[in-house]
Parts: sequence; C-alpha cells; structure tokens
Amino acid sequence: MNLIETLQWRYATKKMSGKPVAADKIERILEATRLAPTSSGLQPYEILVVTNPQVKAEIQKIAYNQQVVTGCSHLLVFAVWDHYTVERINAMFDLTNEIRGFKNEGWESYRQSLLSTYPKRDREENFQHAAKQAYIGFGIAITAAALEGVDSTPMEGFDASALDELLKLKEKGLRSAIMLPLGVRAEEGDWLVNLKKVRKSREDFITEIK
Repeated sequence: MNLIETLQWRYATKKMSGKPVAADKIERILEATRLAPTSSGLQPYEILVVTNPQVKAEIQKIAYNQQVVTGCSHLLVFAVWDHYTVERINAMFDLTNEIRGFKNEGWESYRQSLLSTYPKRDREENFQHAAKQAYIGFGIAITAAALEGVDSTPMEGFDASALDELLKLKEKGLRSAIMLPLGVRAEEGDWLVNLKKVRKSREDFITEIK
C-alpha cells in the first residue's frame, strides 16, 4: 500500500487479539519516532515500551479498563520532561557538538538564548511545550505503525498522575502525556473495524491562500 492507502487502512483499534508483533517491526516504529523533529532538537521526551502483562494489567485499571491496554503486543508510553532545566538543555547541545565534531558560534549563541529563557519559565508551561513535541513523534509513530501493518490506538484516556506513580516517572523528572498500544486487531468484537472512516472534505479542511 502507498501512504494514503495505508492511512485509509488504519483506524483507532478498539479490540486487539493479544497476538505479538514482530520485534523488527516494533524497532522500526521506535526508530522512526526517535528520528522525529522536535523544537530546538531537544527531544524533551522518552518512550517507555511496556510488554510485561502484570504492568499492562495495572495500567488498564487506570485507563478506564480499555481492552487494548492488555490486548496489545507493545504499549508505548510517551513520557515528557516535567521542566526544561539547564542540565537538560546543555546535554542536548553538548551531544550535538560531539556528534558533529565541532562548535558553531551561532549554535552556541542559540544555546545561551535558550538557557536564559526556558529554565525561568513556569514548569507547567514548559511541560505543555515539551508535550507538543512528543505529539509530533506520536503522529510519526502512528504512521510508521500503519506502514508496518501494525494496528494502534491513540490513548489520552487514562489517569496520568496514577500512571506516573505506577511507572515511577516523577523520580526521573518525567510526566506521561499519551499512550500508544501497538498490536493486531481482533477478528471479532471491535465495533469500529468495519465502519467507514469519517473525515471532513478537502474543501472544509484546507484553505489555500494564493
């Protein structure tokens, strides 16, 4: 399938079969997400890959008992920086210099600009900004999964505070933002699987300014 056909095929799977997804497919989905763009290249989030059945069962309890949490093969949790700190900003700028093998005056000036603004901002403002970056990667993960023929379900319906506590995210300076179960759709029991995809028309969705 081409990209458009693939996006027509995918849908928010409501019931998964419990069948495992091949490890190489999962790795390509994760790698595509790792390569996603982020503001200033800071990559202010991490992905936790949950496969432990007991942990998934505990997560299901705080995710309105949604079947896909336990029925999926791999559960991706997008865990976002709770704050932009001096240490975190410097670490990413230093990594860039290390990988590229040189320092750039403009890049270093940009580093100082971020250091003089981001850490001083309200923590919640910084978390929300970082979460937007995670959502970019999240969208790429969904697309990559579809290209791999892997079903997925975008999930914001969970108790984030309870999930943070369960996965001990606070100790790492992280907060959960969104989850993405990856798996294989169930042959029966998914009310959405055979329904037509509904989207606005191109005319109602896109405005061209020439």
